[in-house]
Parts: sequence; C-alpha cells; structure tokens
Amino acid sequence: MKLIPLGQSNLSVTSVCLGTMTWGTQNTEQEAHQQMDYALSRGINFIDAAEMYPIPPGPETYGNTERIIGSWLAKNPQRRSDIILATKIAGNGLPWIRNGADISSDAIIQSVDASLKRLQTDYIDLYQLHWPNRTSPHFGKHWLGMVQFSKVDGQQHTEQMLDILYGIEHCIKAGKIRHFGLSDDTTWGINTYLKLSTQHNLPRPVSIQNEFSLIHPKDWPYLLESCVHEDIAFLPWSPLGGGVLSGKYLNGARPAGSRWTATQRNGLFRDTPAVNNAVKAYLEVAESHNLNPAQMALAWCAQVDGVTSTIIGATKMEQLESNINAFEISLSDAVLNDINSVLKQYPMPF
Repeated sequence: MKLIPLGQSNLSVTSVCLGTMTWGTQNTEQEAHQQMDYALSRGINFIDAAEMYPIPPGPETYGNTERIIGSWLAKNPQRRSDIILATKIAGNGLPWIRNGADISSDAIIQSVDASLKRLQTDYIDLYQLHWPNRTSPHFGKHWLGMVQFSKVDGQQHTEQMLDILYGIEHCIKAGKIRHFGLSDDTTWGINTYLKLSTQHNLPRPVSIQNEFSLIHPKDWPYLLESCVHEDIAFLPWSPLGGGVLSGKYLNGARPAGSRWTATQRNGLFRDTPAVNNAVKAYLEVAESHNLNPAQMALAWCAQVDGVTSTIIGATKMEQLESNINAFEISLSDAVLNDINSVLKQYPMPF
C-alpha cells in the first residue's frame, strides 16, 4: 500500500483511509473490529473518526464510534503505533454537544480529553475541526446565493480561529494530539489559518477533508491548487457520493438497510434528477470499459492531482474488499476521457 506524506506533518498515510461513520448504527462493534483487522491486513494505516459519529448523529449514539475504536485498541494495544488515528471535534449546531456552541479553545481542550477517553489512547495523530463556525458552502449549500459571504464578519471569525489555534497548541504541547486539520472548509479558511499560524507561531493545519467525487468535484481546481502549493493534504470524503455512484440508488431504488433509507441530518440533497442522469452516464462508461462503477469512481478520485488519501466506508466486508481493490486500478486515458465527457455534461448535478 502506497504511503504519502500527510502535508507538512512527519506522518505518512496510505492512499486509502478507513472511514468509520457507520460503526454503531449500520455496523456492530464486532463488524467494525473485523473491518479494522481487515484494513490493517491490507496495509491501510489511516483511520478516520469523529466525536459525533455514528451517522445519522443523535444524543443516544454520540461518541459510540470512538468507543468502538477504543475497545479494539484496548484489545490490541501493540497495534496502536501501526495506526494513524484521526478524529474530529463537532462544529456548532448540535444541542447535545456542548449545547450547540461554536468551536473554541476551551471546547478543543475539553473535546480532546473526551475523545482520548473514548478511544482509550494517549494521543490522537490528526485532530480535525469537523466544520467551521461560519456557514460554509458544503452539504449542498454550494449554489450561488445560498451563503452570503458579504454578511459574514470575517474579523470576528478570524479572532475565533486564532483562539482555536491556541487550544490546538495547548493539546499539542501536552502530547495529546500530534497534528491538526480542517474539514468542510474553504480556501479562505485554509489561508486564514496559515496566516495566523505564521503570525503567531502557532500550529499550522496539515490537512483538509472535504466532500469530493465525480458528482461533486467543486474543490477542483481552486482549493486543490492551494493545497498543493501550501502542502496541505487533501482528503476526499464521500468519494461515492453517499453511495449513489455505485448505482444502487438509480431510478429511486432504496435497498433495504442502505444509508438512503435512514433519516439524514441534511436530507437527501444528492437525490436529484441530474444526479440520476449523471450516474446512468457513469455506469455506461464503466460498462463500456468492463469496470465496476464504484471502483471506477474511487480510482478516479485517487488519480486526481493533489489528492492525498481517499476516505472510504463500507457496511459489508465484501464492499470493503472491493473498495480497497479499487486503489490498485489505474484508469487508462480512454477511461479518463470518457469520464471527463460526463463531467463536462454534469459538472454540478446537486
């Protein structure tokens, strides 16, 4: 399994990152442990979690994914050094997590300690801000006018970001986290954190994870250009578009037990006629080149210039095996040309 530097950190991660958001809802603790065992047996060293997981989030399940990882680590303490363990502090808006308050220095310190306890470990390799305090153009809010940037108090948010960096610095100096990263943020967010870290001699972000897939390539080229030249690892999440690029939700299908049959916090914003048409076109490309459509979508994501490690998830072991196998596929120029033809036709289908 290929190892890639995680931005300017001293860590190297595999090109595949094991996502965990179904652990505790769609997957039992035993199934989650089997996934961890299998992923490590395939050479994967990167695991991504969050305090709010599993998904869909709720007060009754809050923190359970981290607890499941923690029980595996408790059974396998000798394997801790084999894993680059990432988790995230939830942003504002969830009343059962710090009363829905903004991320702050104090919240960082409090949440790191709580995650360490659930994870049953002494340190977190990569601690990420799940979403920024300001509204960002993610989760379907990327259409013109949905976010009023001119009405955001940039100075206030810059001051909040500086406060957050002091909380990160405190945890790094205490040995509780090694590096920090962003999630669901923008080029302005990245560059503001970089500016503040330089001005105040504080930790700099080493990574950002954003939604990125064949039906949601909006971070190319502008954010990815910034990541490449600032040495920020880009970590795509939902590279299968919430599963739709596998074709299983085509024409309104809802397989029993699938994610789209459960209540979604942000709704099924990817369920649009344009997405359905785009998926049909991608399925035709995959079929014409004798490729599995999900594997094609994952292989495409991995081959995008600037992508560091792609976050995958699966509810079944056969899905996990197939998804990991996708990263051994090199898409030919002919396949990429056909994919680009569909991308040009459906550049922003939801």
